[in-house]
Amino acid sequence: MFKALIDTCVWLDLAKDRRQAPLLDLIEEMIRLEMLVLIVPRIVLEEFKNNKVRVAQESSKSLSAHFRLVKEAVNKVGGEKEKLDSVLAYLDDVNYKIPLIGAEAANTLDRVQQLMERSEIIEASKSALLKAADRAIAKTAPFHRNKNSMADAIIIETYAQALLQKPTKGTRFAFVTHNKSDFSAEQGNQKDPHPDLVDLFSPIKSLYFINLRDALRRIDPKQQLDYMLELSWTDEPRGRTEISEAAHLLWNQVWYDRHQHLRAIEEQEAAKSGREAVIAGQEAAKRVEEEFGLENLGPWTDFEWGMINGKLSALNWVMGEEWDMLDT
Repeated sequence: MFKALIDTCVWLDLAKDRRQAPLLDLIEEMIRLEMLVLIVPRIVLEEFKNNKVRVAQESSKSLSAHFRLVKEAVNKVGGEKEKLDSVLAYLDDVNYKIPLIGAEAANTLDRVQQLMERSEIIEASKSALLKAADRAIAKTAPFHRNKNSMADAIIIETYAQALLQKPTKGTRFAFVTHNKSDFSAEQGNQKDPHPDLVDLFSPIKSLYFINLRDALRRIDPKQQLDYMLELSWTDEPRGRTEISEAAHLLWNQVWYDRHQHLRAIEEQEAAKSGREAVIAGQEAAKRVEEEFGLENLGPWTDFEWGMINGKLSALNWVMGEEWDMLDT
């Protein structure tokens, strides 16, 4: 089993990059299987909570800014109208996805906070605080760059504090950070800790990582990480065009089914009264048949009919309508 201290910056970067979402699933699974226990210093939890809103907002704002610049550039360059319209339509799809991606970041941030709060929160001891202050006075890492790094010093001294506790047999430790400038070696391989911190690490008991994926691979003794990653994926939000096309098919399926029922009623009434049936919407029905094909227009079982109406209601809601909006 590993006890791992994952630095604040790693958790925040995990939320910023939706491609890393499967790693959070793996962490939760490793904790469930008792392969991993999180070391959560109070200061890491507080730093994370203080930055949550900013990271969630930036996840949408940065994408919006890039999108706006690209769209302006495409309009300025111009070109063949058909190709230009195609590119702008694609960019509109991207613009539609931006709030969805921002919401994913917010969801990941909430999951990370819940994960940390379910772990044992470690308060920095007086000894750890004094040692962090000593590092500041001596200007040793993480103070070697002449900046205020007290929070980082408290984090590394809290990790050192955890190392001193008598672990159960077979327990190993890991420190994971993306803050290479404060914690990694200045010369040579940045995967190695700074010389001022090297005494805290060893090849067996206490390991240093600057990449979360590498840390999880080392923690996994049966080399199942790659297989687990294959089973994990991040759904790509659908664009407005794809949603509109699906809604268009469903709308016509609902309309056509209603038309056929009204047609059957009118024909029955006409037969009873001995008059010729007058069927409205016949031309429209032919156009629907030509566009979608009879194989996509029923007849439907009660279950299929319920699914079609439910899907249309959901897509209408996504596009801005109220729930249960099924007017055709």
